[in-house]
Order: sequence, then C-alpha cells, then structure tokens
Amino acid sequence: MAKPMTKSQIVGHLAEKVGVTKKVVGTFLDEFTGLAYKQAKSSFTIPGIGKLVLVNRKARIGRNPQTGAEIKIPAKKVVKFRVAKACKDAVLG
Repeated sequence: MAKPMTKSQIVGHLAEKVGVTKKVVGTFLDEFTGLAYKQAKSSFTIPGIGKLVLVNRKARIGRNPQTGAEIKIPAKKVVKFRVAKACKDAVLG
C-alpha cells in the first residue's frame, strides 16, 4: 500500500498544476481548513468529496475489555465526515 501524501507534497503538486507559488497554495489550504473547522457546526460541504457534520451521540453502556465490568459512556458531540457518492464512485469504480 502506498504512503499517503504529506501536506508539503500536496502543496507542491497543486502549485505545479495550477501554476502558482507553493506559498499561495499553502495559505489557501490553511484558510480552507480553518473555514471547515468553523463551519462544521452547521455542516461544511466540499463539493464532489463529502461533508463534515456534527453528530450527537447518545449515552450508552460499554464494557471494560480487560475486566468485563460495565461502564457508562456519557453522551457527547462528535465530528463525522460523510463521503459523497461521486467520490465513492470515482475511487471504487
């Protein structure tokens, strides 16, 4: 399995393809991720890739795998990423 691309590799590739400097692409990427973090509370869609959504998880009973004792897991909010159908079709074929 191939290694995932690093941020600097992504910035370099995009800068070459678009024809701008790596600094411009790096700034764009940082601003884009910052915007995604801020907007995730009301869902943030990346067209053709997917959507960041905030989901409420209910409280539940879990087990300690070492002792088998039941423990209460409290309710909490989590961030999930839902992959778009177009992305699934492109990746999986």
